[in-house]
Amino acid sequence: MEESKNSSEKGFLLLGFSDEPQLERILFVIILLFYILNILGNTAIILVSCLAPKLHTPMYFFLSNLSCVDICFTTSVAPQLLVTMNKKEKNMSYGGCVAQLYVAMGLGSSECILLAVMAYDRYAAVCQPLQYTTIMHPQLCASLASVAWLSGLITSLIQCSLTVQLPLCGHHKLNHIFCEVPVLIKLACVDTTFNEIELFVASIIFLIVPVSLILVSYGFITKAMLKIKSAKGRWKAFGTCSSHLIVVIIFYGTIIFMYLQPAKSSSKNQGKFVSLFYTIVTPLLNPIIYTLRNKDVKGALRTLVMRNVLVLENI
Repeated sequence: MEESKNSSEKGFLLLGFSDEPQLERILFVIILLFYILNILGNTAIILVSCLAPKLHTPMYFFLSNLSCVDICFTTSVAPQLLVTMNKKEKNMSYGGCVAQLYVAMGLGSSECILLAVMAYDRYAAVCQPLQYTTIMHPQLCASLASVAWLSGLITSLIQCSLTVQLPLCGHHKLNHIFCEVPVLIKLACVDTTFNEIELFVASIIFLIVPVSLILVSYGFITKAMLKIKSAKGRWKAFGTCSSHLIVVIIFYGTIIFMYLQPAKSSSKNQGKFVSLFYTIVTPLLNPIIYTLRNKDVKGALRTLVMRNVLVLENI
């Protein structure tokens, strides 16, 4: 019992990339830059979605929710990671690690569900254009967004509560970049079969099921697009979906790799880079992909900027 309490008293050592100082310095600059751009980009999407009347549609309502999740998700990891990378002693308090575990798990799970909801929205827009506004009414949109947020909260409470109860027997060195469920399971000094099975089941629910629903939605979307006679119409339909599909492939590809492999597997730095990608890189790609490939967002941003410039000139 005394050994199991050591980790809560000492906290954890997040080793990260400390064995490669040059790489760590380079990653510090990259992560800091990506984090700043992530905050600016996703905040811009939230503001333009709220302030531009043209963007008061279900697609941009869900996109602003996705941007909010991304800001919170990255913020739950990046600041602590930057502080740890800049210290000689890579220590993190037990309470801080547990808090990060709950928050990151909840937000990551919410994003998984939210991306599936956005796929359904694209299905309704392309396959049922005449009934789109009737199907995706404000009450349904609010309910779907609430389900995404609440499902993340529930799975976080269950999964993380089971993980923090594992005895670590004095082990406090985390060979990772932040506190994450698969990493803490590896640290346990007891049989973790139940936890691994529970994690696998949760991964099926939050990863495989949403991906399957997304693929089915895009199957119907592709079928509907092929029926469109004009090339212009097909490209317009493709444009409404391609941005979302790129985000889905990048996000799910990396997170499935991390959560659907055996807890005792993966190479020394492989899991670190994968986690770095879906916590730091992917949230930045969302605003880049959705703004650079979307004429509505670029036009709304341009209009808002010009309006503010004119206001400042008149002051």
